[in-house]
Amino acid sequence: VQLQASGGGLVQAGASLRLSCVGSGRTFSSYAVGWFRQAPGKEREFVARISSRGGLTYYSGSVKGRFTTSRDNAKNTVYLQMNSLKPEDTAVYYCAGDPEYNNIMLASNIRLWGQGTQVTVSS
Repeated sequence: VQLQASGGGLVQAGASLRLSCVGSGRTFSSYAVGWFRQAPGKEREFVARISSRGGLTYYSGSVKGRFTTSRDNAKNTVYLQMNSLKPEDTAVYYCAGDPEYNNIMLASNIRLWGQGTQVTVSS
């Protein structure tokens, strides 16, 4: 399985963006997928995750209520809908995959990464 993230951009505070993570390979639907972000000078941090069939989701406290992750396995795609964006959401966003849903929390545990997509929120 390979992952490719897209959808980043430059927006003003309060705006919305939707990121996409497209997976290749027939086993994509058996993978849980997560989103992480890394701001300049900071460690990569967990943002959200979704189970392989989409029935379970979990969010970091800083984005809960503003971000929503979903997936369409028919399209091999996971989405991150980001609403009410804040300047502190500015970062490079990465998608990540793991067969085990609960493994997607610490960046150091992740072996499958997509390339990042830049999100910049201006005040």
